[in-house]
Amino acid sequence: MDQDRKARDDELRQHVIDAMAADPAVDAAHVGVSARDGIVTLSGAVANYTEKFDIERIVRKVRGVHGIAQEIAVRHAADKQLDDDQIAERALSIIKWSAGIPEDNIQVTVQHGWVTLDGQVPWHFQRMAAEMAVRKLSGVTGITNHIELQRRIRPDNVQHVIEAALRRDAEVEAAGIHVTLRGDTAVLEGHVSTWHEKSAAERACWSVPGIQGVENNLVIRAHPEV
Repeated sequence: MDQDRKARDDELRQHVIDAMAADPAVDAAHVGVSARDGIVTLSGAVANYTEKFDIERIVRKVRGVHGIAQEIAVRHAADKQLDDDQIAERALSIIKWSAGIPEDNIQVTVQHGWVTLDGQVPWHFQRMAAEMAVRKLSGVTGITNHIELQRRIRPDNVQHVIEAALRRDAEVEAAGIHVTLRGDTAVLEGHVSTWHEKSAAERACWSVPGIQGVENNLVIRAHPEV
């Protein structure tokens, strides 16, 4: 039994390594990978925060990955080091020039390269767009996104609206997903095949007006029950 588990772990580890090697967006030469019972541990170092994020994005899509222990460090080259005030200034500037983000409602704080975003925006995609814009900046070692959503009028049939959004999404097999509401929070229960599908289901919920939070309790099963 232990040998079977080790074989599965080794196979998953190799799939993760192959997925990173196949993506030209990242250089994973200095990234270590281990796997145990579907949990993948990433270690080592990369040159910038964007690459760290992209590696995690790639690994999430690998079938059989149920969780990630993210231990990759960001180590900027000496000529890429910036003071916190420089990072804050550039972060505000890139948010200002990013289409669709209400920059007047967003505040930026930087401490030792770690960026914290605060404020309010109407939509979840704007909150994520602000984070994505800042992620690209030199000197950034991490991001905490505290941007909140402004209160919006919620449709009376919001549960049905969410269920319809899940059915429309080509990345989601909605048959195994059950949606309930707790106040303004959408609660997802059930199972999906991959972590990528789990994330797609959550994004579909965020697209519905009036949703202030998503509790994603979906369980990943490599071979969902029929």
